[in-house]
Amino acid sequence: MSVPTRPAWSRTLGHQALALAAALAVGWPLGHPWPALAMAALGVAAWHCWRLHGVLARLQSHQWPPSATGRGAWEELERQLRLNQDGMRARNRRLVAMLRAYGAVAAALPDAVVVIERNSQRVQWFNDAATALLGLEYPRDMGEPLGERLQGLRIAHWLAAGRNAEPLLDVASPASPEVRLNLRLIPYSEDMWLVVARDVTKMMRLEQVRRDFVANVSHELRTPLTVVHGYLDMLEPDDQPEWAPMLREMQRQSQRMTRLVEDLLTLSRLEAQEGVEDATVAMEPMLSTLRREAEALSQGRHRVVVEDAAGVDLAGSTRELHSAFSNLVSNAVRYTPAGGTITIRFAREGGGAVLQVADTGYGIPAQHLPRLTERFYRVSTSRSRESGGTGLGLAIVKHVLNLHHARLGIESEVGRGSTFSCHFGAERIQPRQAPPGAAP
Repeated sequence: MSVPTRPAWSRTLGHQALALAAALAVGWPLGHPWPALAMAALGVAAWHCWRLHGVLARLQSHQWPPSATGRGAWEELERQLRLNQDGMRARNRRLVAMLRAYGAVAAALPDAVVVIERNSQRVQWFNDAATALLGLEYPRDMGEPLGERLQGLRIAHWLAAGRNAEPLLDVASPASPEVRLNLRLIPYSEDMWLVVARDVTKMMRLEQVRRDFVANVSHELRTPLTVVHGYLDMLEPDDQPEWAPMLREMQRQSQRMTRLVEDLLTLSRLEAQEGVEDATVAMEPMLSTLRREAEALSQGRHRVVVEDAAGVDLAGSTRELHSAFSNLVSNAVRYTPAGGTITIRFAREGGGAVLQVADTGYGIPAQHLPRLTERFYRVSTSRSRESGGTGLGLAIVKHVLNLHHARLGIESEVGRGSTFSCHFGAERIQPRQAPPGAAP
């Protein structure tokens, strides 16, 4: 019992006791003390019922007097209820103001935000940008399955992936085909998910301008580089022996520049592609080719191990996959000291398969791993220049794997080496074909 309530409760009990004592004092001289006491008790009970009825009526009408005049328990109860109700109203006003502020913020967002129910995928709420970017309209689309409302995007399977759904990059807007969108699915609670769509049209246009610029510059550089390289090959340092080191360095740098141009052209071509052919990629000869390339690049300085434990082939482009695998193998040879081991392993992984290139080289610090597939990103500039790398190899690998709906995994530890893994899904697996001329 709180301190303000105690005196009011004591005062009410005191008044009731005085009323009963007065009734007993009046009834005693008349010879009927107990009936008088009973009548007084009934009156007290009736008074309490009347006060309770008044409190319930005021609770239902939400109307309270400005202040209770009495100092009994019932007046104190009304005061406490009025204070609680005033506090609840103030909290409700603050909550409504916050909801309005959040609603205004969500409406002002340039990104489309759609709240959907997890199980049914029905639309629960969306902001104004969802109308402009996704074509949703209020109240027509409220409570409708989002996958049905956005049939042009074919996102029903994507929504079903839930927490494992990867962002959808560069998709056409249902409201305006020339607008390009990036979609993200954010499960923010057990029952509700957010679908966020961002307009990336300007960014994609700038990206296309960059791609065209790189492709055009690379094409323009190819011809003069070929001419310079040809003239350097024609020069003989016999007459001027002191020119020999300079000519060798010029040839080496021109070859490095040629490789850089070729990698830029390859990357531009991959970025312009939207898919690859679904031809059979024979992995047995592919692994043999990778072994020969590794041994030729190593020149006996490393131990090359090839393990073919998958017993399957892949579906895709032999040319593109060879380019990706060859980049990983050449990187492993370049960044592994003499005496190290290069392991090329092809094995099954669940319903899919994985090709791993592991080395016992220098290793890569953890802070560099997220950025390795960026164009021209180098962990060690001096070491990359010494090895002749262009800084585009892993970017090419990433684009090739994306075209095959595969992903690149990187594990590395400084001083122990690195492992680069190409993970392919079950849709890319094909039964191993017998080599031509093999006995049935």
